[in-house]
Amino acid sequence: MNTSIVGKQLELTDSIKDYIENAFNALCKYQMDIISLRCVVSADEKNGKKGFGVEFAANISHKNTIVIKQKDKDLYAAIDLTLDRMLKVLRREHDKTTTVKGKDEEKIKRLLINEENTDILDEIVPTELELYKPLEIEEALEKLKNSDMQFLVFNDIDARMRVIYKRTDGKFGLY
Repeated sequence: MNTSIVGKQLELTDSIKDYIENAFNALCKYQMDIISLRCVVSADEKNGKKGFGVEFAANISHKNTIVIKQKDKDLYAAIDLTLDRMLKVLRREHDKTTTVKGKDEEKIKRLLINEENTDILDEIVPTELELYKPLEIEEALEKLKNSDMQFLVFNDIDARMRVIYKRTDGKFGLY
């Protein structure tokens, strides 16, 4: 991995270079195949106030270059903030490449379905569902009135599927 540390309008001391090198070492923990890292430290002065700007750029193989810029009054604070943001971006990229969203959930669902199927095969009890029994419209109306349901789907005597529902005005509708 190639590293470069550049100071613009600022002389970099050994302690600043060591601090940035330690920050670069922290970026290697995600094993993202980083080709090169570049840090540009610049001194700014606006309206009589001194400040520092830090820019980290990471070239990663098979990915776009990631560039993070941060400004702060304190140089070390600016480096730390830039490092935190770069770590967050690298963690997200690492998660994208190592995990597939929902992959583990699908495996768990398949295992649960297989377990349920084996249990169901042992304990199959045939029952006739109420839904398939034909109802007269009056019976369906009484059933809907006696329940908390908003609608009821049923088959009528002519074997047509019907829906009876409660309207907002207190009356009932039928499809």
